[in-house]
Amino acid sequence: MTQRIDDYALIGDLQTAALVGRDGSVDWLCLPRFDSAACFASILGDEENGHWRLAPKGATNCTSRRYADGSLVLETFWETRTGTVKVVDFMPQRDRAPDLMRIVEGVSGSVEMSSVLRLRFDYGSVVPWMRRSDDHRVAIAGPDSVWLRSEPPVKTWGQQFSTCSSFTVAAGEKVAFVLTWHPSHEPRPDLVDPYEALEHSLADWREWSDRCTYRGPYRDVVLRSLITLKALTYAPTGGIMAAPTTSLPEEVGGVRNWDYRACWLRDSSLTLGALLTAGYVDEARAWRDWLLRSVAGDPADLQIMYGPAGERRLPETTLPWLRGYADSAPVRTGNAAVDQFQLDVYGEVMDSLHRAHEAGIPAEKHAWNLQLSLLGFLESTWREPDEGLWEVRGRRRHFTHSKVMAWVAADRAVRTLEADPSLPGDAARWRTMRDEIHAQVCARAFDPVRNTFTQSYGSQELDAATLLIPQVGFLPPDDPRVLGTIEAVQNELMHEGYVRRYSTDGGTVDGLPGQEGTFLVCSFWLADALRLCGRNEEARALFERLVALCNDVGLLAEEYDPVTDRQLGNFPQAFSHIGLVGTAIALESEDGDPAG
Repeated sequence: MTQRIDDYALIGDLQTAALVGRDGSVDWLCLPRFDSAACFASILGDEENGHWRLAPKGATNCTSRRYADGSLVLETFWETRTGTVKVVDFMPQRDRAPDLMRIVEGVSGSVEMSSVLRLRFDYGSVVPWMRRSDDHRVAIAGPDSVWLRSEPPVKTWGQQFSTCSSFTVAAGEKVAFVLTWHPSHEPRPDLVDPYEALEHSLADWREWSDRCTYRGPYRDVVLRSLITLKALTYAPTGGIMAAPTTSLPEEVGGVRNWDYRACWLRDSSLTLGALLTAGYVDEARAWRDWLLRSVAGDPADLQIMYGPAGERRLPETTLPWLRGYADSAPVRTGNAAVDQFQLDVYGEVMDSLHRAHEAGIPAEKHAWNLQLSLLGFLESTWREPDEGLWEVRGRRRHFTHSKVMAWVAADRAVRTLEADPSLPGDAARWRTMRDEIHAQVCARAFDPVRNTFTQSYGSQELDAATLLIPQVGFLPPDDPRVLGTIEAVQNELMHEGYVRRYSTDGGTVDGLPGQEGTFLVCSFWLADALRLCGRNEEARALFERLVALCNDVGLLAEEYDPVTDRQLGNFPQAFSHIGLVGTAIALESEDGDPAG
């Protein structure tokens, strides 16, 4: 039976991540990086595409599960007729090779356990050659090699191209499994003690969590969201992945299935804000540095997303041997949107660097020159249509949000020069550009009859991204046009209490068939807009409804379907958790600065 997307929990080692279902099965894991080919891909196909299930014999779903306090160490409990057992799943921060560790601990009575490991390299398409080596099972195919061992050793056997084992644990007994990947042409890495690794992992995560400066009433969900953002960080570079998965559908059975295993520039400003307000300056600095390295070069070549180390080539392809989650095909890797022209990213980059400077993160010597180069390019291109922040695959348009973010780029440049006149640059020139963009947006993107900003110039469609207009400082929160836009979004884009990002009827905007769920970060944006215009009780009520959508271990996907009551899209989604953190902290702020 297909697990719901929100039936999964996340574990990871800050370079890759795995999804563990309530049935005890690891159904998604890419090795050695977030964007590498998966060796467990059953979430996008079936068991034959790779998984590792460890559970009491004959059991279906677990009784309960939780993360150990302040950590990414998952504890799953199973109560059976003969006793209770706990399974601890985690991936220790690696020295060299990635390890997936699963420790079975008897709690009461005795429980017969079953383990079935099906390794399938290259997204479930390659069955490896298996052999024994001392107390290990070794799987090899092409560039990949995986070693499996247990402590103490348990008997394993091969069955239907799987590695199986059966063992019993009594109260107080423990059995640890360790799965280690390394390049097949290299020798086996040194063995890691799983019990010591568990203690180190718990200590590392708790030390990190203790640095969180937020002490408000939503601390538990805020901290869980921050841990999730940290888990999506590619530690060698500081880049933060949008999600660890690909092709989890925005509509079950539909084609809106995308690869989110990349770092989006548009997430940068909100990510920096979330990290800085929660006290994580080192992570914010690492993200800022990743941003500077990634966007360096010709501003005409600026991309909307990059690989975790700043890679530019992310070619999109499909994997026809995978049927997709709940038959939602195609399954895609890479993302063709990388080649789109999206004006808003220039504003996001400028705003991110401005936020970092205001927070006291020392500026890199070349950063301002890079910003001047970006502004120079934007000055000659902001009047052009683009694909917009939602990466539509329909025709280019003059998207309102894109123009507003072009205004943000010019505004942040002016503010930087006003704060430090010693910097090179022409403040008067950027003021002129800022004023021209502002006037054009107000004249061409606002519908005076309906009293709302629309998705693009002259359109009838609405767009939840216009809720960001007061947050970025384009207009004050009490401006009648802002208030009218909030009301219009509530009237036309709300669905069962949550916000759609735009209308998908007929695919006229995004060029795609089908529908999608309500977009979680857009619902957080509405809460922010309500708070800014003084409607605090409504903002808090919406925020608390959104928090209630988190699954049993505090995770959010990209979207939510209120009709079927299930999360949709790639999981967990950084943008959703960034929205949660930002809104929670803002709700406790007496007079937050909307321009950040």
